[in-house]
Amino acid sequence: MTAINKVVVFRVGKEEYAIPIPFVISIEKMEGITPIPHLPHYVNGIAEVRGELIPVVDYESILYSRALQETETSRMIVLQTEELSFAVLVNEAKEILDIPADNLKQPGLIAYQKTNYFTGVANLDSRLITLIDPLKLVESLEGIREIKDYMKTQQTTA
Repeated sequence: MTAINKVVVFRVGKEEYAIPIPFVISIEKMEGITPIPHLPHYVNGIAEVRGELIPVVDYESILYSRALQETETSRMIVLQTEELSFAVLVNEAKEILDIPADNLKQPGLIAYQKTNYFTGVANLDSRLITLIDPLKLVESLEGIREIKDYMKTQQTTA
Protein backbone atom coordinates (compact mmCIF):
# COMPACT_ATOMS: atom_id res chain seq x y z
CA MET A 1 0.00 0.00 0.00
CA THR A 2 1.33 3.43 -0.95
CA ALA A 3 1.53 6.08 1.77
CA ILE A 4 -0.71 9.08 1.12
CA ASN A 5 0.13 12.63 2.14
CA LYS A 6 -3.02 14.71 2.73
CA VAL A 7 -2.19 18.37 2.14
CA VAL A 8 -3.75 21.80 1.70
CA VAL A 9 -2.70 23.21 -1.67
CA PHE A 10 -2.36 26.98 -2.01
CA ARG A 11 -0.98 29.50 -4.45
CA VAL A 12 1.73 32.09 -3.80
CA GLY A 13 2.65 34.14 -6.84
CA LYS A 14 2.02 31.82 -9.78
CA GLU A 15 3.31 28.68 -8.02
CA GLU A 16 1.50 26.01 -6.04
CA TYR A 17 2.63 24.93 -2.59
CA ALA A 18 1.22 22.56 0.01
CA ILE A 19 1.26 22.08 3.77
CA PRO A 20 0.43 18.77 5.46
CA ILE A 21 -3.11 18.73 6.89
CA PRO A 22 -2.05 17.91 10.49
CA PHE A 23 -0.57 21.43 10.80
CA VAL A 24 -3.68 23.24 9.45
CA ILE A 25 -6.21 24.54 11.97
CA SER A 26 -8.36 26.58 9.59
CA ILE A 27 -8.50 28.72 6.47
CA GLU A 28 -9.77 32.24 7.07
CA LYS A 29 -10.49 35.38 5.08
CA MET A 30 -7.84 38.07 5.40
CA GLU A 31 -9.37 40.38 7.97
CA GLY A 32 -8.66 41.72 11.40
CA ILE A 33 -4.88 41.92 10.97
CA THR A 34 -3.42 44.51 13.34
CA PRO A 35 -0.04 45.88 12.22
CA ILE A 36 2.67 45.93 14.90
CA PRO A 37 5.69 48.21 14.42
CA HIS A 38 9.25 46.90 14.32
CA LEU A 39 8.37 43.32 13.36
CA PRO A 40 10.37 41.55 10.63
CA HIS A 41 9.36 42.52 7.07
CA TYR A 42 7.55 39.20 6.50
CA VAL A 43 5.19 39.65 9.50
CA ASN A 44 2.11 41.72 8.63
CA GLY A 45 0.95 41.92 12.25
CA ILE A 46 -1.21 39.86 14.55
CA ALA A 47 -4.77 38.59 14.27
CA GLU A 48 -7.22 37.05 16.68
CA VAL A 49 -8.28 33.60 15.55
CA ARG A 50 -10.53 31.48 17.75
CA GLY A 51 -9.72 33.63 20.76
CA GLU A 52 -5.95 33.41 20.33
CA LEU A 53 -3.62 36.19 19.15
CA ILE A 54 -1.30 34.86 16.48
CA PRO A 55 1.35 36.39 14.20
CA VAL A 56 0.43 36.72 10.53
CA VAL A 57 3.24 35.87 8.10
CA ASP A 58 3.27 36.87 4.42
CA TYR A 59 4.42 33.82 2.39
CA GLU A 60 4.93 35.94 -0.71
CA SER A 61 7.35 38.14 1.24
CA ILE A 62 9.26 35.07 2.48
CA LEU A 63 9.38 33.23 -0.83
CA TYR A 64 9.63 36.09 -3.34
CA SER A 65 10.69 39.17 -1.31
CA ARG A 66 7.57 41.10 -2.27
CA ALA A 67 4.38 41.82 -0.37
CA LEU A 68 1.24 39.85 -1.16
CA GLN A 69 -1.27 41.85 -3.17
CA GLU A 70 -4.59 41.22 -1.45
CA THR A 71 -7.47 40.04 -3.67
CA GLU A 72 -10.85 38.37 -3.11
CA THR A 73 -9.16 34.96 -3.16
CA SER A 74 -6.44 35.84 -0.61
CA ARG A 75 -6.60 33.77 2.55
CA MET A 76 -4.92 33.19 5.91
CA ILE A 77 -4.06 29.57 6.54
CA VAL A 78 -3.87 29.13 10.30
CA LEU A 79 -1.17 26.66 11.33
CA GLN A 80 -0.28 25.01 14.62
CA THR A 81 3.20 23.75 15.42
CA GLU A 82 4.52 22.62 18.80
CA GLU A 83 6.26 25.97 19.15
CA LEU A 84 3.78 28.45 17.76
CA SER A 85 0.39 29.02 16.17
CA PHE A 86 0.59 31.42 13.24
CA ALA A 87 -1.22 32.36 10.05
CA VAL A 88 0.28 32.48 6.58
CA LEU A 89 -1.05 34.81 3.91
CA VAL A 90 -1.49 33.19 0.51
CA ASN A 91 -2.96 34.31 -2.82
CA GLU A 92 -5.45 31.47 -2.84
CA ALA A 93 -6.22 28.34 -0.81
CA LYS A 94 -7.05 25.94 -3.61
CA GLU A 95 -7.89 22.45 -2.39
CA ILE A 96 -7.24 19.53 -0.09
CA LEU A 97 -5.37 16.86 -1.98
CA ASP A 98 -4.09 13.34 -1.42
CA ILE A 99 -0.56 12.99 -2.78
CA PRO A 100 0.73 9.42 -3.10
CA ALA A 101 4.24 9.12 -1.66
CA ASP A 102 5.57 7.76 -4.96
CA ASN A 103 4.57 11.07 -6.64
CA LEU A 104 6.87 12.99 -4.26
CA LYS A 105 10.42 13.78 -5.31
CA GLN A 106 13.13 15.32 -3.17
CA PRO A 107 14.15 18.73 -4.49
CA GLY A 108 17.84 19.35 -5.06
CA LEU A 109 17.48 22.55 -3.02
CA ILE A 110 16.65 20.69 0.20
CA ALA A 111 20.27 20.88 1.37
CA TYR A 112 20.35 24.64 0.74
CA GLN A 113 19.93 26.21 4.18
CA LYS A 114 17.58 28.99 3.10
CA THR A 115 15.09 26.56 1.55
CA ASN A 116 15.37 23.56 3.87
CA TYR A 117 11.63 23.92 4.58
CA PHE A 118 10.88 22.56 1.07
CA THR A 119 10.46 18.85 1.81
CA GLY A 120 9.40 17.54 -1.58
CA VAL A 121 7.86 18.29 -4.95
CA ALA A 122 4.74 16.49 -6.12
CA ASN A 123 4.41 15.96 -9.86
CA LEU A 124 0.69 15.56 -10.55
CA ASP A 125 -0.74 15.73 -14.07
CA SER A 126 1.49 18.57 -15.31
CA ARG A 127 1.30 20.34 -11.92
CA LEU A 128 4.33 20.82 -9.70
CA ILE A 129 3.39 21.35 -6.06
CA THR A 130 6.14 22.12 -3.55
CA LEU A 131 5.59 20.78 -0.04
CA ILE A 132 6.52 23.02 2.88
CA ASP A 133 7.32 21.86 6.40
CA PRO A 134 5.94 24.57 8.76
CA LEU A 135 8.30 23.53 11.58
CA LYS A 136 11.39 24.05 9.43
CA LEU A 137 9.92 27.24 7.98
CA VAL A 138 9.40 28.76 11.43
CA GLU A 139 12.93 27.80 12.49
CA SER A 140 14.43 29.36 9.34
CA LEU A 141 12.81 32.78 9.77
CA GLU A 142 14.98 35.47 11.26
CA GLY A 143 13.39 37.12 14.29
CA ILE A 144 10.72 34.47 14.77
CA ARG A 145 12.17 33.33 18.11
CA GLU A 146 11.51 36.79 19.60
CA ILE A 147 7.96 36.69 18.25
CA LYS A 148 7.43 33.21 19.75
CA ASP A 149 8.73 34.43 23.11
CA TYR A 150 6.50 37.52 22.97
CA MET A 151 3.42 35.44 22.07
CA LYS A 152 4.14 33.07 25.00
CA THR A 153 4.32 36.00 27.44
CA GLN A 154 1.00 37.29 26.08
CA GLN A 155 -0.64 33.90 26.62
CA THR A 156 0.61 33.64 30.20
CA THR A 157 -0.55 37.17 31.11
CA ALA A 158 -3.95 36.80 29.45
